[in-house]
Amino acid sequence: MSKCRAGEADSFCVARLHKLGATDFRSERVRTTDAQTPAISIRGLTKQYGSLTALKDLNLEVVQGEVLGFLGLNGAGKTTAIRLLLDLLRPTSGKAFIFGHDCWTEGLAARARVGYLPGELGLYPDLTGFEVLDFLAGISRQAVDKRRRQELFDRLELPHSDLRRKLRQYSTGMKRKLGLIQAFQADPPLLILDEPTEGLDPLMQESFYVLLQDAKQKGRTVFMSSHVLSEVERVCDRIALLRKGELVLLSSMEASRQLAPRRIRVFFKQDVRVPPDLPPGHEFVETFPQTWHLNVVGPLGPLLAVLARLPVKDLEVQEARLEDVVLKYYREGAS
Repeated sequence: MSKCRAGEADSFCVARLHKLGATDFRSERVRTTDAQTPAISIRGLTKQYGSLTALKDLNLEVVQGEVLGFLGLNGAGKTTAIRLLLDLLRPTSGKAFIFGHDCWTEGLAARARVGYLPGELGLYPDLTGFEVLDFLAGISRQAVDKRRRQELFDRLELPHSDLRRKLRQYSTGMKRKLGLIQAFQADPPLLILDEPTEGLDPLMQESFYVLLQDAKQKGRTVFMSSHVLSEVERVCDRIALLRKGELVLLSSMEASRQLAPRRIRVFFKQDVRVPPDLPPGHEFVETFPQTWHLNVVGPLGPLLAVLARLPVKDLEVQEARLEDVVLKYYREGAS
């Protein structure tokens, strides 16, 4: 099968790959998918460009129905991994499966179950929005419910008057809306989204979050790359963090927060002495006669036992943020 050329926009390449194998796919017997089959299964996936290793021995499973945040700095290997899943690149070694279908030997069947939004949406500038949506739906052989498509138009506020315009007249935000609509329009079981809210205003970001929530309620799976950590924290069930092509963290959102300290501020009614020792996992950041600032990893019970003997006026607890966890791993990689 023909591969993408260097620098070729993902949407052009996806279109070309679907078209190349459309006849074979129509005659293929579609296997039923067991609910226990991972939506995505990646085993020892490695991609090298000469002496450069873009992805190294990646092992990852995404269960059906979850929203997984795929994180990493620029150049960490996120886009490479996504392009390997979609058969836009071939690996140096390793295997990958989408709902049990080999991403390379059964690439058409695998991609037929995917709605894909690339990070850089290359579109045909002389087509209208309607024509692009019909074209991409047609070559992928995915049935599109017109009522479903209209619902997406309404939610993302892309009216018919704009959809009749040629794409060369579209703003960045309008192109992003169109990209989201083409990914969601066939209601696929797996959504692979690369920086989905890039270029969207805050109102449209909220509309996107509602779309994600609806997809999750239907049992759809979302594999989402994003640099917006507050967004990932809000919508994702788990995170997978890449650093220099390697997976360094795979965790639920709840467990990931326990990897970074909570910030504690204690206010006293009168001056108090600073204790010589703190429980394990407790660290003073600043101390004043009537105020303590601490970082605490783990439960707060030991700290409360210390404070029970002191004239406490108030206590503020700031929960650990995903940003604290991610930055910790980034800094470790830079040291």
